[in-house]
Amino acid sequence: MNDKKLCLLAAATAFSLFATQSAFAQKSYDTGASDTEIKIGNVEAYSGPASAYGVIGKTEEAYFKMINDQGGVNGRKINFISYDDSYSPPKTVEQVRKLIESDEVLLVFNALGTLTQTAVQKYQNAKKVPQLFVATGASKWNDPKDFPWTMGFQPSYRVEARIFAKYILKEKPDAKVAVFYQNDDFGKDYLAGLKDVFGDKAKSMIIAEESYETTEPSIDSHIVKLKGTAADVLVDITTPKFAAQAIKKAAELEWKPMHILTDVSVSIGAVMKPAGLEASEGVLSAQYMKDASDPQWKDDNGMKKLIAFLEKYMPGANISDLNLSYGYAAAQTMVQVLKQCGDDLTRANVMKQAASLKEFAPDTLIPGVKINTSPTDFAPLEQLKMMQFKGGKWQLFGDIISAETGG
Repeated sequence: MNDKKLCLLAAATAFSLFATQSAFAQKSYDTGASDTEIKIGNVEAYSGPASAYGVIGKTEEAYFKMINDQGGVNGRKINFISYDDSYSPPKTVEQVRKLIESDEVLLVFNALGTLTQTAVQKYQNAKKVPQLFVATGASKWNDPKDFPWTMGFQPSYRVEARIFAKYILKEKPDAKVAVFYQNDDFGKDYLAGLKDVFGDKAKSMIIAEESYETTEPSIDSHIVKLKGTAADVLVDITTPKFAAQAIKKAAELEWKPMHILTDVSVSIGAVMKPAGLEASEGVLSAQYMKDASDPQWKDDNGMKKLIAFLEKYMPGANISDLNLSYGYAAAQTMVQVLKQCGDDLTRANVMKQAASLKEFAPDTLIPGVKINTSPTDFAPLEQLKMMQFKGGKWQLFGDIISAETGG
């Protein structure tokens, strides 16, 4: 009897040990993750020429605090470490190295700026540390083959241009298109996107390609030249100062093409008002994010969640700042990836889950816009809705348009 008891006890002990080992085996951690904590790094332009974007980092910090107050992600609290890089590439390199080598973060999330993030892209990929949901519109972040540890977030400039091209083909299939663009990667990404969709028709449809330099005090002469082409569509790929000049000059010349403006320059305060609200009437653009100050969303459930979050965690925030909606959506998506990781908080699994998002809809995206990724597609957002400036405000219209070239 004693022998039998001993055998049963030994078997029970062995089973218990096996179960415990299995439980431990199911948990996998890389540097920056543990049973209690997930360290997330970030660099943001809290000072310098792009400091207006600093509110994105502040929103993300507040969002993660809310998640921690609710118990964290799978029982782990997020430790969000965010440094100021002043939008300066050398400082970005310094701060990102500090995050990875001193703070030992699991990943770097939603860091801002094309030039600044380009400066650390090779370093992070060599270190195999996720450079996740980069906060810039360049299309270069969607390159899983060459940079498997880097993924963008917002619709790229090229994606937006493809959507504009689809709209033009539908509304004006025989359009004569003039493209006015900034002579850098920003402008050239848009030009490439238009040609992606126009395809063989690009040569006949695009009758003028006119570029400008950011050092030019005025672009009036370019607009005069473009009017002379008799184009009936103007694709205006300019930053706010020049967008205001282009709208104003076209109105002075009484040139009224279908005027499509990059979403970089849709600010009413910085572009439409300086150009003149009357002159801006009818200008087109596209959007993927809800504007908290727009009354059309007052009964929207997602917007109600954003407003409740702001009231509790960011009292006094300027709700008309779209950067709040953006930071909230990015942080919500980051939390979704961490939830999908479960107890496998390795850097490789973080990237695997980030590349496995299906029909995910953060609260602040326009209804119908969804986040989708795959191992071969690192562009989370590739849908937009057209909008038109009418009566002093932007009005959304039509269906959601996707950026795929095939349809």
